[in-house]
Amino acid sequence: MTAKRLQNITESATLRISNLASELKSQGKDIISFSLGEPDFTTPGHIIDAAKASLDRGETHYTPSPGIPELRRAIAEKLKNDNNIEAKAGNIIVTPGAKQAIFEVTLSILQEGDEAILFDPAWVSYDPCVKLSGARTVWAATDRDNGFSPSGLAEYITKNTKLIVVNSPCNPTGGVYGKETLKEIADLAIDNNIMVLSDEIYEKVIYDKEHISIGSFDGMQELTITVNGFSKAYAMTGWRLGYVSAPKNIYEQMLKLHSHSVSQATSFVQYAGLAALQGDQTCVADMVREFRERRDLLIKGLNELDIRCASPDGAFYAFADVSEYGNGEKVAELLLNKAFVAATPGAAFGEAGNDFIRISYATSQERIREALRRMEAVLK
Repeated sequence: MTAKRLQNITESATLRISNLASELKSQGKDIISFSLGEPDFTTPGHIIDAAKASLDRGETHYTPSPGIPELRRAIAEKLKNDNNIEAKAGNIIVTPGAKQAIFEVTLSILQEGDEAILFDPAWVSYDPCVKLSGARTVWAATDRDNGFSPSGLAEYITKNTKLIVVNSPCNPTGGVYGKETLKEIADLAIDNNIMVLSDEIYEKVIYDKEHISIGSFDGMQELTITVNGFSKAYAMTGWRLGYVSAPKNIYEQMLKLHSHSVSQATSFVQYAGLAALQGDQTCVADMVREFRERRDLLIKGLNELDIRCASPDGAFYAFADVSEYGNGEKVAELLLNKAFVAATPGAAFGEAGNDFIRISYATSQERIREALRRMEAVLK
């Protein structure tokens, strides 16, 4: 009695691990969670204050479906100043989270018989979104020795390819694509008239490299859909606020889906997003500085445990090769049940992740040190 479209979709692996960890925690176990991609910082005060002020003003009613005009204009300005993308407010939809934006993109572009290219490994929800649209995922290889950048992309393109998904900085690897890599993707997209979905949710969480938006390349304005949000940069995961900038023809199709499903992003949360973009950005720099320290602490500790793990250039994930101790599934299960450390098996992100686990270092340095001690006790 259930729809066939959902029968080959599995639940989110990151949320599944989180639920298992919560169950153990309810039994009194001290669980250190490395599973969810959620900053442990409190949302900056000026953003919270803006939401409270919006509530006090009685802004608890419907807004225009694509978002309040002030926020859409601020997003367009942000894309121009930060990303060199000539976006228009009239082509922007404010969504309840970046995940909703990605879902709307895939359903607006893809259909039965189409193909979408994902770089293996890739975030857990891209593939289900592609499948729900009726299309097929094509997994393209990446080079782990080059920050998991795509390798030999041209060979995966066919007459059915309608979409390439780019995620830089990348979840789960922390890889950041350089200009040369993005130029290769852009050239192939232009030559074959393929749309590119650029998920830039981690753009502000970057360390020693520069973030480059593929939508800023010549010829890519009408072929790029840029998705971003507030969850990672401003510690606003629970607020559920994202946005998408798309070419007009795609925007119009997305808006149909948006208006008939979620209607709009929450009214007072949109005003919080406006404050986030227009307020002091020191809070972002402070969080990134702390993420860098956590990253360095974790990578050093993993390597001392004979777990190979390159230092990620962005996001807050370590994609760790645990093949010295077994495959990712077995090691993640061992760590959760014996060390009470929750990490996500790399296979959840694609076949290339079979020997890996993803560790989110969005937790305190004290807890990272304790987790490393527990991991050593179990693995050694």
